[in-house]
Amino acid sequence: MDDAELVRQTLAGRREAFADLARRWSARLTAICHARVRRADVADDLAQETLLRAYRALSTLTDPTKVGSWLMGIAVRASLDWLKAGERRTRPFSTIGSDECLERGRDDPPDEAVFQADEKERLLAQIEALPETYREVVNLYYYDDLTYRDLAALLGVSTATINVRLNKAREMLRERLISLK
Repeated sequence: MDDAELVRQTLAGRREAFADLARRWSARLTAICHARVRRADVADDLAQETLLRAYRALSTLTDPTKVGSWLMGIAVRASLDWLKAGERRTRPFSTIGSDECLERGRDDPPDEAVFQADEKERLLAQIEALPETYREVVNLYYYDDLTYRDLAALLGVSTATINVRLNKAREMLRERLISLK
């Protein structure tokens, strides 16, 4: 079932159809939000906010076939609203070193688990430091495992442009990570 049909069914009162639509688009919405606000924890919340706003305003969608770009627009708006509101707060100290992070490396030697966590943290910091054009493509490509063709259609550019942006982003990340060592 395509997105337009899910929109029609939701408008007809079948809530489960919107749940299907949300599952389909949530990773992309999270990636869009993460590219804008540069914080994974906030991006998850903003993606949820996007879906809530979309559900409430679904009747205003004039062309159900364009629900994807409509959702992306709402995600961008939610991210900009968050940035304007000054809700950027520091991460609570209690969340640093959570049990989830510690359990992930339980089978690894302690030094190796710490090294991997440190490497991941450096990589994520460098991704967040990329210019928005490159950060957005990297996040969408790796969060949602989209093809170049899907990314091109989503962002309104050619597949060649997607290729150039991803290659440039990887090159910038490689250079930055090498200079940190």
